[in-house]
Amino acid sequence: MAVTARDVAQAAGVSQRTVSDVVNLPGRVGAETRKRVQTVIDELGYRPNPHARGLRNNRSGLIALVVPELDVPYFSDLARCLIPELTKRSLTLVVDQTNGDPERERAVLTGGAVSSTFDGVLLNALNLTAADVEAAAATQPIVLLGERDYGASADHVAIDGTEAAYVATRHLIERGCTRIAAIGRQAHSTGTAKQRVDGFERAMREAGLDPNRYMAEGEYDRASGAAVMGAMLDAGDPPDGVFCFNDLMALGAMRAAWDRGVDIPRDLAVVGFDDTEDGRYAMRSLTTVAPDKEAIAREAVAMLVERVAGHVGPGRRVRAGFELIVRESSGPVRLTR
Repeated sequence: MAVTARDVAQAAGVSQRTVSDVVNLPGRVGAETRKRVQTVIDELGYRPNPHARGLRNNRSGLIALVVPELDVPYFSDLARCLIPELTKRSLTLVVDQTNGDPERERAVLTGGAVSSTFDGVLLNALNLTAADVEAAAATQPIVLLGERDYGASADHVAIDGTEAAYVATRHLIERGCTRIAAIGRQAHSTGTAKQRVDGFERAMREAGLDPNRYMAEGEYDRASGAAVMGAMLDAGDPPDGVFCFNDLMALGAMRAAWDRGVDIPRDLAVVGFDDTEDGRYAMRSLTTVAPDKEAIAREAVAMLVERVAGHVGPGRRVRAGFELIVRESSGPVRLTR
């Protein structure tokens, strides 16, 4: 016979509502009570019936994750972190991609699909306006991901991209690099690229270095990283360090250096961003900024579930942490030139 919420409530000495809150809105329950109820849930093997709950609440049990590109490893890593957080609440993740197309991003929110099919959406948008987000947040549960701050009433979880870029650049400076490139600037960007440019420029200016000397635009993929890095290395007076705005570009940059006989990190120190698996297993393991993806997933799901349950109020901002992981591509010791 299946274990019910009533069974859990009786065994834990709480109400059925408290059991429901532990499963769906754990932030509403005190730590001691939550731990006691969760222990009983685990011991009895209680599993909520999502179909029955959906019929009672007129909900689908589906959460949408909307991202620009599915083949960017950061987003697949994030989805992997989101799934267990949603599974604990008997929710299912459905992933969609927009390719950064503003019309596609807008259609996801305004075309009726989200409100009619999904209980809520976790959205990483590139080209929406604050007005777009504001209008959507007024009609459906939304949590924004990514570093661009829309200043809207939607909840938002992100790392401090400017500070992370500053830390990455300072690392190269402290390793003795003086001709430092940055790859990934994008014209008219108000989000991720702009924050990384801002952090890079601040660190360079503090060190008395020219931030524009080796600043380059680039798409966030391997081919672009390789092409831009190759052009820099083929020109006179090449850089001795490079901060790439994601790991894919960094991997491409290392390939271009390898093809030209440039030693990493002796001749060129490389830092990426995202801490993807490929970077850990590159020929020279990649130094990178590692966002706390588990914290991003945990906070985003908790806030979205609260919105789905009816929480109202102004948009909340949560800063997740990050760590600079130093590996072989920038050397374990200070470089000498």
